[in-house]
Amino acid sequence: MYVGVDCGTQGTKAVILDPEKAIIIGEGYHAHDLVSHDNGCREQDPQWWVDALVASYNIAIKQAGIHPSAIKGIGVSGQQHGMVVLDNSGQVIRPAKLWCDTQTAPQNADLLAQIGGEEGSLKRLGVVLQTGYTLSKLLWLRQCEPDSFAKIAHILLPHDYLNYWLTGEYVAEYGDASGTGYFDIRTRQWVPEILDLIDPSGRLTAALPSLITAQQPVGCVRKEIAELLGLNNNVIVSSGGGDNMMGAIGTGNIQDGIVTMSLGTSGAVYACSSHPPSTPNPLLAAFCSSSNHWLPLICTMNLTATVNKVREMFALDLDAFNQQAAGAPIGAGGITMLPFLNGERVPALPQATGTMVGLNMQNMNAANMCRAVIEGTSFGLRYGLDLLRSTGVKSEEIRLIGGGSKSFLWRQIIADLMDKPVVCPTIGEAGALGAAIQALWCEQSHHVSLAELCERYVKLDKTSTVLPNSESVSAYQQAYHLYKQALEKIYF
Repeated sequence: MYVGVDCGTQGTKAVILDPEKAIIIGEGYHAHDLVSHDNGCREQDPQWWVDALVASYNIAIKQAGIHPSAIKGIGVSGQQHGMVVLDNSGQVIRPAKLWCDTQTAPQNADLLAQIGGEEGSLKRLGVVLQTGYTLSKLLWLRQCEPDSFAKIAHILLPHDYLNYWLTGEYVAEYGDASGTGYFDIRTRQWVPEILDLIDPSGRLTAALPSLITAQQPVGCVRKEIAELLGLNNNVIVSSGGGDNMMGAIGTGNIQDGIVTMSLGTSGAVYACSSHPPSTPNPLLAAFCSSSNHWLPLICTMNLTATVNKVREMFALDLDAFNQQAAGAPIGAGGITMLPFLNGERVPALPQATGTMVGLNMQNMNAANMCRAVIEGTSFGLRYGLDLLRSTGVKSEEIRLIGGGSKSFLWRQIIADLMDKPVVCPTIGEAGALGAAIQALWCEQSHHVSLAELCERYVKLDKTSTVLPNSESVSAYQQAYHLYKQALEKIYF
């Protein structure tokens, strides 16, 4: 059996994959707390992730009805870009700053200017520095908490930290490392001169973990953790990766033509590529994949969390919310929402706030506003898909994951807005499934390819398939045009 762990913003999921039956036989979940302040601060204590991993694992084991000694490998998927800093004894120095933390926007702007703006960043890294990447968090720490900064001996990402807790090894892999801001996605190496902008002593570079390829294991679970989890001493821990990288594996997105779209706390659109984009776009993150290729993607900061804000404002449960939204016309009666309640990454508007455009006495009602928030967050994903297509990415089919994918209405909106067929994988926990598949790959890479494993374990739910409606496609083209007009008028 193989365990897949997905440590997200809202909680940690664990699944147990039975490779012979080709099914998930156990699942567990444990929620996380979140430190959130008006200044853009978003933090979590890494111990919460550890506690959630143990809790969700125990739930999954109990549901599976197996003895933990049956486990042969563990893979970890994690929220990207977080900053976890450890001291010389391997202890966490301070809470982790997360991907959605916008408190470091001034530091990111400063660093981006120092390396020559977007053009200089693309030249040095292959991506453009964004608020939320790990680099600006380190500069913020030096400026705002110098005592904590002085203690840094190790710099890890969230999934790297869980791998460290499991194995005692300080290791990173190319996919998650791509979102740090000090990694070159083309050479697949750290870029020390970028970190030297923060501290020229070389101390930060010395604190970086060693890099491994996607199919390499980090090591084996250390003895005390094996005892805690009831495991044998030879259980391997795979390289793991960022949640989007593991989501790609968990949706079978390891070849051209497939696009994965995630409707989670944040939104993401990504596709597999055998090479980095030949014409890089500043808003496109051409990260490495966790399948030894590349995974050009865009990420939006506002999705289901923003939708839930509107739902809660009207005191609606999910069914009632969907009914209200379904009762409104395409275009929400003329209301366009720019849903940037938490700033935004694509478009790059870290300091933006949310805006409703087109309100009047006739259209200002619950139904239209419920529909407007679904459409507004989806327009951001269309904006990102257009960026991917502009670099040559093909989108023959969209594989939809995340909580929002459970809504038939939202699936239909995505199909019509993107003008492509939409289908959901049978196993919705794509990050956790991808981590489990990767663990199997790491343990058996000399026997089987990742493509064979995805073919065997990633199944699509044909009953979830939604095809675009030609009339709705036309109506959404107009609604999306109004969205882009509002975006241009207000922010550019």
